[in-house]
Amino acid sequence: MAEPVYVPVAEPAPTAGSEAPTPTAARRPRGRTALLIAAAAVLGIAGGTAVGYGVQADRAPTPLPALSQPDLGYPAKALPADKVPDPLPVSQDRQLKTDGDLRRLLVDRPSGARKSPRWQDGYESLPEYALFYDSEDFMYETLAKSGIRRVAAVGWRQGQYRDTNVHLVQFRSGSMLGASELLDGQLDYMPYAEDGAGNGGDPIKGSGNGRYYLYKVKNKPGYMPSYRARALAQRGDVMLDINIFDTAPISKKDIRTLAERQLERL
Repeated sequence: MAEPVYVPVAEPAPTAGSEAPTPTAARRPRGRTALLIAAAAVLGIAGGTAVGYGVQADRAPTPLPALSQPDLGYPAKALPADKVPDPLPVSQDRQLKTDGDLRRLLVDRPSGARKSPRWQDGYESLPEYALFYDSEDFMYETLAKSGIRRVAAVGWRQGQYRDTNVHLVQFRSGSMLGASELLDGQLDYMPYAEDGAGNGGDPIKGSGNGRYYLYKVKNKPGYMPSYRARALAQRGDVMLDINIFDTAPISKKDIRTLAERQLERL
């Protein structure tokens, strides 16, 4: 939009007996100073860029380091057979231990326990495992993109109402979301009462990053009270997730002991 043109208006002649009006300074059109400053700034940037480009163009090119690194080459000959290090034993090679039938690494049912009517044993499909979470659609989509390899599970019932289930969730090597990342995500929300246990839990001895939790009891009119305990930990590419449900209080010892037993199997 063009700037407005300000035309000075002639002052009226003073009449007899009236005071002469005080002359007022002519108002300077607004906006011109700002435009001049902006134009100078643009010219300064353009000039500085041109000078900098000219200085850089006059400099001699800097040679890049060679791509080949001869000092990092492999030996021409393989090591003699008597000097080749022995492979790790199965007890120390966690990857070799979990490459077989993952179901064999599930903790055994306690004596006197029977198969749970709520949980199935063996390998679970991804949709079946995702049903375990409240946000099942989100977990299914997340795990499907993450490179999950397989899920092994076992469950049992003790007494009339106590149900226990154990999941071993294994990921492929180099997956976007590994066992430790899934564990961290679960641990992050556990202290919140709305979705988690509502407390920080306790560390599982010897796990490094595992914790076990007791949830607050849930009471609903017309229903028996609901108690829950959960343990989460990780070994290599496997995350373990243990849950106990009951209508009677669950002791910390029960969930802690079960988690320690499962870690020993891994």
